[in-house]
Amino acid sequence: MLRPDVALQFPTRAERPGRQPHAASETPVWPEFLYHDPVLDRLFDRVIGEYAEFNFYAWDDEREEVVGVGNAIPAAWDGDIASLPDGGIDAVVEARFTEGAPTPSVLCALQILIAPEYRGQGLSRRMIERMAEIGRDHGLDTLIAPVRPTLKHRYPLTPIDRYLSWRRQDGTHLDPWLRTHERLGAGIVKVARESVRIVGTVAEWEEWTDMAFPESGAYVVPGALVPVEIDRERDEGVYVEPNVWMVHPNTATADIDVTIARR
Repeated sequence: MLRPDVALQFPTRAERPGRQPHAASETPVWPEFLYHDPVLDRLFDRVIGEYAEFNFYAWDDEREEVVGVGNAIPAAWDGDIASLPDGGIDAVVEARFTEGAPTPSVLCALQILIAPEYRGQGLSRRMIERMAEIGRDHGLDTLIAPVRPTLKHRYPLTPIDRYLSWRRQDGTHLDPWLRTHERLGAGIVKVARESVRIVGTVAEWEEWTDMAFPESGAYVVPGALVPVEIDRERDEGVYVEPNVWMVHPNTATADIDVTIARR
């Protein structure tokens, strides 16, 4: 649990705009290659600029700095699990900025970042709760999330469906980030098999990973949930990351079966 002496506020960027001291960004949070997602490269600034009321941060009054960030975007979803896009994060963001996009009906989480010294104290739970609260304040009562499993990078050769079946002795999920969502009532409903797609030259991938790729093939690289496919003849490396669709149901979606079929 967070120390009782830590006084945090959770303003949206609309309520408190402008640049703030940012402890959460002092060290890279993601592997370098994830900062080269072409969809987010093109559209993430619009997510922040046009939907400031759905993006928020955790502010430590004592230290006067940002210690956590939550990013989300309104999305259209009809409640049918089958219609959740395999494209996950990329698909949701791209759809929101498509001409004639349908009226949003849910809030979709994009990411939550927490400064290293604040991790493991329950702040991630509070960030999810705050994100859901912001959605409800805007009439979006259901929170959906294409979740990136925290520990999957340790098992890059294990199929994501098998990974999702791994449970601890107490029945809770082995993965701590999936477990946090489940403890708040969310259920795993579907795999977003192509949530992030990153393509680069072989030289770019060697720079991003600090590895050499002397021949074509599949390579396990630090931080990746699945192997990167390298094709030296085409001078191309391709990474297609699966995430996990989770739904935090409200009364309108309580009848959804929030357990993925075991395989």
